[in-house]
Amino acid sequence: MAQRLGGYSGLAFVDTTRTIADQMEEWLVEEGSDGFNVMFPFLPAGLDDVVEKVVPELQRRGLFRRKYEGPTLRENLGLAPPRNRFFE
Repeated sequence: MAQRLGGYSGLAFVDTTRTIADQMEEWLVEEGSDGFNVMFPFLPAGLDDVVEKVVPELQRRGLFRRKYEGPTLRENLGLAPPRNRFFE
């Protein structure tokens, strides 16, 4: 179950991979969340757990993309390439 953290004042999803994915899905579908800021209690293992366990579960559910449209962040945000001030 989600728990409140003292200094961070956010929710913590603590449980199995499936339960964490269930909680995230519930927030996305039922609560109208549009995303998450993920913080880890320790690095790099905390990040590895999310990337190797939670993300694949969210991908199986169709809640996390498998690939991006363009090769750059700018393209994925729908922004035009910047003007090159050195070459027209």
